[in-house]
Parts: sequence; structure tokens; C-alpha cells
Amino acid sequence: MDKQEKKIYIFAGESSGDIYGAKLATEAKRIAEERGVNLRISGMGGERMAKAGVDLQVDSTELGVVGIFEILKMIHVFIKIYFKLVKMAKTERPDAVVLIDYPGFNLAYTFAMARLNIPIIWYVSPQIWVWGKWRKKHLERLCRKMLVIFPFETEVYNREILNVEFVGHPLLEIIDSRIDRNIVRDERTFVLLPGSRSSEITRLLTPMLDVVREIAPKHPELEFVISAPREKMAKLCEKILNKYRKKHKDLPEIKLTCGTTHYYQQKAVAGLAASGTVTVESALTGLPLVVIYKMNFFTALLALVLVKLYRGFFTMVNIILNKEVFQEFAQYKVNNKNLVPAVEAILPGGSRRKEVEADMIELRRVLSSDHKPSESAAIAVLDEISKTDK
Repeated sequence: MDKQEKKIYIFAGESSGDIYGAKLATEAKRIAEERGVNLRISGMGGERMAKAGVDLQVDSTELGVVGIFEILKMIHVFIKIYFKLVKMAKTERPDAVVLIDYPGFNLAYTFAMARLNIPIIWYVSPQIWVWGKWRKKHLERLCRKMLVIFPFETEVYNREILNVEFVGHPLLEIIDSRIDRNIVRDERTFVLLPGSRSSEITRLLTPMLDVVREIAPKHPELEFVISAPREKMAKLCEKILNKYRKKHKDLPEIKLTCGTTHYYQQKAVAGLAASGTVTVESALTGLPLVVIYKMNFFTALLALVLVKLYRGFFTMVNIILNKEVFQEFAQYKVNNKNLVPAVEAILPGGSRRKEVEADMIELRRVLSSDHKPSESAAIAVLDEISKTDK
């Protein structure tokens, strides 16, 4: 008997989405094979999705920009990609399109797919509880299913309208799979994680270096390392670091590495990081952090008007547990007066370290589900597309 043919698209626009998309694709193909289904997957993503066998129509590696004005600079690129992917869907008529976060682009694509009557499954909900609550009614109306990775998100949507399912956080299985039991946490190593985007690194690395200059004389045992996510970002870090060192001769030695974030999340005793998925990764790995963020001045003004922090925090670890696990500072609060004592509080013997360590254990419990998250998500996707045979 010939296998049943099914085709889905998976769209991810950021590094974290590429990771989740790769795991989803791997699990979906495995389960489809078990069900006797020949599943073909195309989409938009990065290197990990490509390695997982996704036929990439768009490489989204450099598309993870943040802020209204930053997006406007690349608007022509997004428009070109949008029309390319809409045309592809019109021609190929996939059984479903799986959208991973990335709401600015993906929401526009949702409207297009609704006009074509192609089912939309959203995996990793847009953070509508922070920015863009107006999107909620559109998502409820246009999506076939919402697969959420945080337990509180099941209460965000009207479940009488939209089918919402908590599948667990995919970072749990990803992190557990890459844990190296041979790595021992070193009380001398302090890591700087300035972000995965050029705009983040440009704004955040310099204040991080300011902190290093102040805490180094107080804690001479510490060794500092910057971990950049990829070569392009490492070169930017090197440029900023060299420029800073010319002005500040007292800056201690700082090791610059590329692609070693996972290693240092297990190795370092504490860190200073940009807000983002890396904060959840670090918490699940057991690395205490202080979290910072800075936006373009005009974007920040707009956010001040439009955004109401959900549960009063912008760091996801804090939002999930509804408490300040990692101290967080944004915009003008990103200065040594705030950051230095916050960093010292999470070092060994610091006033907050034991509390933070206990909270990180609790986070892992809260984000766990009965099955592997990517497996649960893949089953949900395949169950949905099996409901409608063409």
C-alpha cells in the first residue's frame, strides 16, 4: 500500500525558532513514518532546520531584528519574502503551515493563509500579553490550533474559540540532550552573553564591559569570557571590545569565544545577559544571571505607550514564576550603580544566590510536561492535518 502524502510548512524567523523548528521537524518526520505517512516539510528557518531535513525556501538567519525602526530598515526584504512564500503556498497548497513565534511577519502570513483556506497552527505563541493584545482576536479567529510552551498561556486565549494546548517547553529536551556531565561549574568563570543580534550587542556589550571593569578589582579570582552566538556577532564583539580597551587600559583580560554559549552555561558560576531565550536556557542549565536590555530611543518611547509588562517583568524566567528570579534592568537603569550589586548578589556567597538556585529548579518543574515537548507538538500537528484529507 502506497504511503499517504502530506506536506507542511514550518516558518521560524529567529535563532530560537530555528532550534524549535528543527526539533519539531525531526519528531514530525519520525512519527509520520510510524503512521505510514510520507511527510514533506518546507519553510523558512536557519541552519538547524536545514540539517533536520527542512527544504528551506528562505534563510532567516539575519532576519531576527527588534524594534519598529530596525524593522523599517529591512521592510523591503520582508515584503519580498512575504510574497514569495504566499505564492509558494498558492501553488503547493500545503496541508498546514506551522508558524513559530515571530509575530510581525507570521501574523501577516496568517491573514494570507486564511484567504487561501490553508490551516494555520501556531507553535510558540506570540507574546500578546505584553505587546499587541489586539492580535489576540485575530489569532483566535484565524488559527486552527495554538501550541503553547508556557503553562500560563492556556489562560491567555479564549479556549471556547481557539484550540489551545500546552506541550511543554522544547528547551527542556534540547538542554538535557546537550548536557555534558564532564563539565564542572567553575567558581572563577563569569560569562557575558550580549545577545544574538547586532543591535543588541551594539547597545549592551559596552555597559557589560563597564561592569567588568568595576567588579574585577573586587573579585580578582574571576575570569571573564564573552560568548557570541556565531562568527559575524563575534567579529562585532571583537570590534567593540578593542575600541573599549583603547579608552580603558584597566579593562582585565576577557576571552572572546564563538558558539560556546551552551558550554559556558554549564561552566560559568554566573553571568550578565541580554534578555531573550538565553535567559530560559541559562536557568534550565543552572546558571544565575543578571538580565539587561536596551532599545532604540524612539522604539523605547513607543513601547512605553503601547506595552504593559505582563506580571511586571520583561525576562521570561520571571514572568513564568511570577517573581524576580533574575534581576532585570532596562534602558537608563542599565548602569553600574544597579548592575554591580546585582551581579555580586548572585556570585558564590552572594545574598541572592541560594534563592536563585532554588527558583531555577522550580522553573524546570513548571515547564515540564508528560511527554517530550517536541514530540507532543509534532503529534498535535499531525493529528490536525489528518483531519482534512484532500
